[in-house]
Amino acid sequence: MRDKTQANSAAPGDRLIRAGAVVFFLGAGATLVTVAPLFLGTKPFPTYMFGLSMLMAVGFLMAGAGVLRSVTAGRRQAREVAPGASR
Repeated sequence: MRDKTQANSAAPGDRLIRAGAVVFFLGAGATLVTVAPLFLGTKPFPTYMFGLSMLMAVGFLMAGAGVLRSVTAGRRQAREVAPGASR
């Protein structure tokens, strides 16, 4: 019998992982922009740019939370398939 999950269906946590990746790359871009004046010898950017650099950490945590959500959903699904299986 074929698996009921389609190949293109989204698992729980996939959106969180994608959103985390987008936020991470926005933070990486802000970090590059913030560090660029150090190499170019120009005037540094305002302090809020350093705050935008923290988006890297926020995106990393979001993606990690999405991975954990996917793992817990997979475990829950495995328990439903084999209810009598022991650890």
